[in-house]
Amino acid sequence: MSLVLSIANQKGGVGKTTTAINLASSLAELGKKILLIDLDYQANATTCMGINRGSFDKSVFDCFTREAKCEDILINTKNEKIDVLPARSLVEGIEEKLILDSNRDFILHAMLGDMKEHYDFVLIDCPPSLGYITTNALMASDGVIIPVQCEFLAMDGLTQLLNTIRLIQTKKKVNRETLTIYGVLLTMLDVRVTSGYQVVNEIKTYFNEKVFQTIIPRNITCSNATFYGVPVTVFSPKSKSSIGYKKLAKEVISRNE
Repeated sequence: MSLVLSIANQKGGVGKTTTAINLASSLAELGKKILLIDLDYQANATTCMGINRGSFDKSVFDCFTREAKCEDILINTKNEKIDVLPARSLVEGIEEKLILDSNRDFILHAMLGDMKEHYDFVLIDCPPSLGYITTNALMASDGVIIPVQCEFLAMDGLTQLLNTIRLIQTKKKVNRETLTIYGVLLTMLDVRVTSGYQVVNEIKTYFNEKVFQTIIPRNITCSNATFYGVPVTVFSPKSKSSIGYKKLAKEVISRNE
């Protein structure tokens, strides 16, 4: 049975996309079949999986407006274990279009249908906002992974996200479905700065056992990998970031067992 996980935080620059692509790559290395859904308007997850955004006509956002079906836009990547529902950076008025849809919060849930059962994990890279697209992702998910940057004001804005999660949990309960905080992931830890460890302690105190043991360090190889359009786990398998995401993948699997 597949597990659908959204990677969400309305704050930008905390490592959502980096986590999505590298967790997908690391889970694939462990033999898991992955569907990666790119819901970020910048379409970085699509690019970082080696997909040319000019190579397809329809994106996942066309599925939201019923102009395409998921099966028709699915892209097989160079990694036979990873498929992608791609995004394009040119998206105009998608949120405004969804306002008119009475079923707007459940579109992605319905879109995935039986398709998700062909995968061990479905990972959703959410946009840096709490609009209808993120709501759709959470409604379609079994759990949410929250990346939190190990820097000052890391908790800033998380209250709004947690309130949104509670609202979604209430809605899903009506349909006898659940949404859990699958884990909080500490990212971009600068081991040279003591304030980073203060943030680690603050997050662990607040979220307790929800915090993953794995902490992703700040590492230039992640930026370099993005430039070449590949996950860091492929670009530099022995880098600290790569090792971190491989450890995270094992944690994600263990929490599902």
